Amino acid sequence: MAISRAQMAKQTANAPSSRKKTKKVSKVMREFKSGKLKSGGSGRKVTDKKQAIAIALSEAGVNKKASGGALPKAKCMNGIAKRGRTRGRVV
Repeated sequence: MAISRAQMAKQTANAPSSRKKTKKVSKVMREFKSGKLKSGGSGRKVTDKKQAIAIALSEAGVNKKASGGALPKAKCMNGIAKRGRTRGRVV
């Protein structure tokens, strides 16, 4: 899920080196738009905008909080504890 400009600005504004982070993100996105951005492992050109945003944020050191859609890991193999049907048993 892509992070909006407002969220990025809010996260980078609280950091002490927010200007450096903003410049880094801008530089990476410019590279993407000109077709010069490459992925780290394989060295292939990045064609997906979401991947470019992820690279920019990771290089800038911005922490992206996970959205609330993810479920917690199950405490047992069959997922009973995750659904809350343990009746006080330790699973």
